[in-house]
Amino acid sequence: MRVGLYPGTFDPPTNGHVDIIGRAATLVDKLVIGVAINQDKGPLFSLEERVEMVREQCAKIKGGAEIIIQPFDTLLMSFAESVGAQIIVRGLRAVADFEYEFAMVGMNQKLNPAIETVFLMADPTHQAIASRLVKEIARLQGSVAHFVPKEVEGRLKAKFGVS
Repeated sequence: MRVGLYPGTFDPPTNGHVDIIGRAATLVDKLVIGVAINQDKGPLFSLEERVEMVREQCAKIKGGAEIIIQPFDTLLMSFAESVGAQIIVRGLRAVADFEYEFAMVGMNQKLNPAIETVFLMADPTHQAIASRLVKEIARLQGSVAHFVPKEVEGRLKAKFGVS
């Protein structure tokens, strides 16, 4: 059984995240979505809210792998080992993402050379989407309808008191 791991903070999950999840689910038999606790990033949404939003979006994905959503607060490679992942899935939007991910792959290979990292290029319609920017737009009461699923948009509006 091929097990993949797609880790992230998902604060909030964007259309880009959902696209990568759907595409990654066609590459493996089981896909674990690792929702990082990562308090250092100061997430807008609680861990429970982020897990719930990811679960809500994954329920819409038809076919492909069994998808499991699981929070984690350990070293990524330790978490990958604990879920039996042979591959880590990462999405790339731009060159800046590649530079960061390139460094991470080198470190991760030293920690466990048996786990491969697979990069999926963001769909061109989602390349500009970043959770950080989505939160800023929502905070300033701009429309995020093109960047996040409708349910996530509603949660952002509620979080920022926008009707």
